[in-house]
Amino acid sequence: MKSVWIFILFAALAGCGSSKKATQRNSGKKSLARILKSHDYEYKRRMAEQFFVTKKYIKAQQVYEDIFPYYKTDRAAFEDIYYKYAYCAYNMGDYMNAENLFKSFMETFPSSKKSEEMDYMRAYSFYKQSPKPELDQTQTIKAIGTMQVFINTHPGSSRIPDANKIIDECRAKLEVKDFKSALLYYDMGQFRAAGVAFTSLLNSFPESQKADEYKLMVIKSYFKYAGLSIEEKQVERYEQVITECNEFSDQFPESKLKGEAQEYLKLSTNNIKKLSNEQIKTTP
Repeated sequence: MKSVWIFILFAALAGCGSSKKATQRNSGKKSLARILKSHDYEYKRRMAEQFFVTKKYIKAQQVYEDIFPYYKTDRAAFEDIYYKYAYCAYNMGDYMNAENLFKSFMETFPSSKKSEEMDYMRAYSFYKQSPKPELDQTQTIKAIGTMQVFINTHPGSSRIPDANKIIDECRAKLEVKDFKSALLYYDMGQFRAAGVAFTSLLNSFPESQKADEYKLMVIKSYFKYAGLSIEEKQVERYEQVITECNEFSDQFPESKLKGEAQEYLKLSTNNIKKLSNEQIKTTP
């Protein structure tokens, strides 16, 4: 019997808690609705500021939207409201909308002291939309482009080191994507396509710490491609491998992979000799 009463007590307390939370939610909705119905715009602005400071960005955004028309003639107030409104979108993770708002801020207030910050945040919003390497990198490319424009436009900015860091990070992501694409061709046995893809990767990222690895993959790809070719094409394609091996030695004389490249040079040279000898024997 005692356990039954304890259960009833807990149930009652739980019900009170749920009822209290529901009341608080409804009270919050009523409070926002009451603010929006008010004709006191200064009061609305104060409440929007309060929502913004306490990180209630959805509510702040709604109130800011409501008071936009009233403050358009007050340049200083309107700039401050627009500034915080843009950050509402950013802080809610709506980076696509935030990027548009930061851009619009610069267009609306071109002489603002906050223009540099807004320019940077616009580029940073593209960066925040950049996905993992396997996915489409359109936003990553836009982040690189807009960050570079920011650097060129604001040469004395204290944000330039961060901008350069973001560009490097984005380029590293593009490099990973291109590497995985090239490697996929290789793993699928499409060796000519792999050779072309690794060459393109090397050309796009010549300063990469893995540049010698990419060049070796070019050599491997074309070597395998030559081996699978019809006999009439093999000499020509092994000669291409030799060219790639010689370029490797010129470009990466200190590479730890130089020995492996030299091995492919030797194999290709020997294969050409064998093919030439066979052609001589079969010639009437």
